[in-house]
Amino acid sequence: MVQSALIPSDSVRLECELVIPKEAVGVVLFAHGSGSSRLSPRNQFVAESLQKKGIGTLLFDLLTEDEAADRDNVFDIDFLAHRLSDATRWLRGTSEGKGRPLGYFGASTGAAAALIAAAKDPSIRAVVSRGGRPDLAIRHLSHVQAPTLLIVGGEDWGVIELNEKAYQILRCDKSLRIVPKATHLFEEPGTLEEVARLASDWFLEHLASAPEDPAVTLPGVFRDRDSAGKALAKRLKSYAGQDVVVLAIPRGGLPVARQVADALGAPLDVVVVRKLGAPGQPELGIGAVVDGDHPRAIFNPQVLETLGVSDEYIDAEVARQLKEVKRREAAYRQGRAKVPIEGKTVIIVDDGIATGSSVRAALRGIRRARPGKLILAVPVAPPETVEALRTEADEIVCLETPEVFFAVGQFYEDFHQVSDDEVRTILQAGRKAETAAP
Repeated sequence: MVQSALIPSDSVRLECELVIPKEAVGVVLFAHGSGSSRLSPRNQFVAESLQKKGIGTLLFDLLTEDEAADRDNVFDIDFLAHRLSDATRWLRGTSEGKGRPLGYFGASTGAAAALIAAAKDPSIRAVVSRGGRPDLAIRHLSHVQAPTLLIVGGEDWGVIELNEKAYQILRCDKSLRIVPKATHLFEEPGTLEEVARLASDWFLEHLASAPEDPAVTLPGVFRDRDSAGKALAKRLKSYAGQDVVVLAIPRGGLPVARQVADALGAPLDVVVVRKLGAPGQPELGIGAVVDGDHPRAIFNPQVLETLGVSDEYIDAEVARQLKEVKRREAAYRQGRAKVPIEGKTVIIVDDGIATGSSVRAALRGIRRARPGKLILAVPVAPPETVEALRTEADEIVCLETPEVFFAVGQFYEDFHQVSDDEVRTILQAGRKAETAAP
C-alpha cells in the first residue's frame, strides 16, 4: 500500500510515496535525475521491482515545483544531497522506517547526490547508481563506505568513462556493470528490467545482512543562515563604525551578510558571480566570472585541459554568463546604484565555501575596484580552501574549518534555497535602513 506524505526540509514540504512490504529487509530512498520527480516512470518501475523482492521504497521530490523552475537548483548537487539527507532523517523518525537498514538509488545527477549523502552518513548500507554522474561527487567518492553498484548503459558513451573513473576512486565494496545495448535512459527492450534485477540483487545482499540500523543524527553547526550571520558578525565587531561595505554573494550569502551589515551599521550590496559551464555539461564548472566595473573570469586549467575546451567556446560562455550576471544585478538592485567601494573596507560574505572558485572570482573582481582593505568572511569552509584563498584577501574570517567537509549544506539545519524575491527584499530593507539612519 502506497503511503503519501510530506517531508519537511528547510522551509518547504516535499511530496513523497512510501511503500513498506510485509517483513521488508530495508528501505531504499530514490534520488531522481534532473528534470524528473518522484513520478519518474523508470524509478517507479525499479521501485515496484524492489517491492516485489521485499524491499521498501521511498520516492520523493528533491525540489518543489517553484525550486525546479530555476535550473541552478536542478544542478546544485550539494543542495540535492542535503535534501536526500533530510528525507533520510525524516524516514528514520517514522514508525515505518525506524530501525530499518537504508539504501540509496540514484539516477543521473541524483546518483551524485546519493553518493554525497552516503559519504556523510556511514550508516547507509548500499548505493545503486543508474546512468549516474558520479563525477559530480568526485571529491566525496573516497569517503563513501556503503557498498556501491554503478550501472551504465553499453551505448551511453561518455557516461561510461565517467563511471570507470569513479570506480577507480571508490574505496568501498563496489561493482561496475554495463548493460549491453542500453542508452542513457535504458529505453531499449529488456534493459530497464536488467537494471531492476541488478539493483534488487545488490540491495538484498547488502541490506538483508545488515545489523539493525541505529537512529543516526546528522547535526548542523548552524541553525540557519541568520544564526550563522549573527555568529559571523560577532567576529567582525571590531569593524563597527568604520568605513565598511558588506558585499554578499547571492543568493545564499544574502541572509548571512544582512546580519553582518546590520551589526556593523554598514551598507549592503551584492557581487554577482556565475559559474562557467563545460560544453554539454553545464553543471560541471570550468571556471567562474564576476561582473562590475572590472569584469573578471578565472578558470580551472585542469578541467579545461581534460575536456579540451576551445577558446571559441570559452569566449562565448564568458559572454553568456556576463549577460546573465548583468541581468541578475539589475533584477536585484531594481534601479538602485551600486554602493561605492573604492578606498573602503570591503567584506565579502557567503554562506560557506566548498571549492572556492566563485569566491576567488569575486575577490579578484572586487580587488580591481581598489578597496582600502578586502576581507572574506564565511561561516564554514574546508581548511585547504581557506589556505588557498589567503593570497586573494587581506584577511579571512571563517568560523568553522572542519577536516571532514562534504558540502556547505552539511553544516546547516535549515539550508533552504534563497529565492530572488528574498534577495530583493533583503536589499530593499537594507537601503531603507540606510536612508532612515541619522
